[in-house]
Amino acid sequence: MKLLVCGGAGFIGSNFVRQRAGEHGDEVVVLDKLTYAGRRENLADVPHTFVHGGIEDAAAVAQAMEGVDAVVNFAAETHVDRSIAEPDAFVTTHAVGTFVLLEAARERGLRYLQVSTDEVYGSIAEGSFTEESPLEPSSPYSATKTGADLLVQSYTRTFGMETVICRGSNNYGPYQYPEKLIPLMVLNALHGDPLPVYGDGMQVRNWLYVTDFCAGIGHVLAHGAAGEVYNVGGPDECPNIEVVRRIIALTGADASLLTYVEDRPGHDRRYSLGSEKVRALGWEAQVRFEEGLERTVAWYRDNPGWWEPIRSGAYREYYERQYGSSLG
Repeated sequence: MKLLVCGGAGFIGSNFVRQRAGEHGDEVVVLDKLTYAGRRENLADVPHTFVHGGIEDAAAVAQAMEGVDAVVNFAAETHVDRSIAEPDAFVTTHAVGTFVLLEAARERGLRYLQVSTDEVYGSIAEGSFTEESPLEPSSPYSATKTGADLLVQSYTRTFGMETVICRGSNNYGPYQYPEKLIPLMVLNALHGDPLPVYGDGMQVRNWLYVTDFCAGIGHVLAHGAAGEVYNVGGPDECPNIEVVRRIIALTGADASLLTYVEDRPGHDRRYSLGSEKVRALGWEAQVRFEEGLERTVAWYRDNPGWWEPIRSGAYREYYERQYGSSLG
């Protein structure tokens, strides 16, 4: 296939490009705006064609879509904390950008896959969300992702377009920008910086190694039914505080670095996705959390050339604003 991967220079997108171009031999076109979390370095070892632009830019989208067979949209503003501070970018990318992509894909008769999140469902005290669970987003991030999902579904119902949606649980692994929990804690632990944990740290997440999510997306792209949603959940749940303690053990950091900070507004307590529907397509998670976390810590330890430019740049200012302390 020739695939257009929007947001392909970001964390999950670059891992997907690596999987499709490397393991599957697909021809891949990457469309990416190269915001703070999108980096050409993420694709340095992967064959691809690159188009610089945002998904809200109709001219860039038209250029990138030329001759492709299908569109996979990872392009997103992804960090909940940033959506609370600056929600306007989330509306532009998730609502306007998704609309522009859908119109262009519909005009060309292309199959379209929207990459979404478990956060559209809100929080669940027990059990797991199914694809029929009500959508109850808690943050500007998840609310705008929900809006994008509904727009995608409307294009199948109204225009008969071939669309599918993948909602993933919390991803982790190589190339993740260090504002997210696991890389933030790994790099702070390696540097002897405080490990800031929101609230009591008992927020439970359903952890999914990034290559497993990419494989699930590939299964849905190939076999998913038009108009359907597929949850792709991780094999293990773990409270955030336990994740941090495991990282302390894996890095050899001092446990006194653990610091509790004020919880963020609207913080969902627990996510959990049931994945029976995507398993019926032949997908199964391959990496358990213990193994995946060891791999992830080792990758960050072994790749300072990737993260040192980030940690010495604008990320430091963001971190100081967010946590009220400086990085060492």
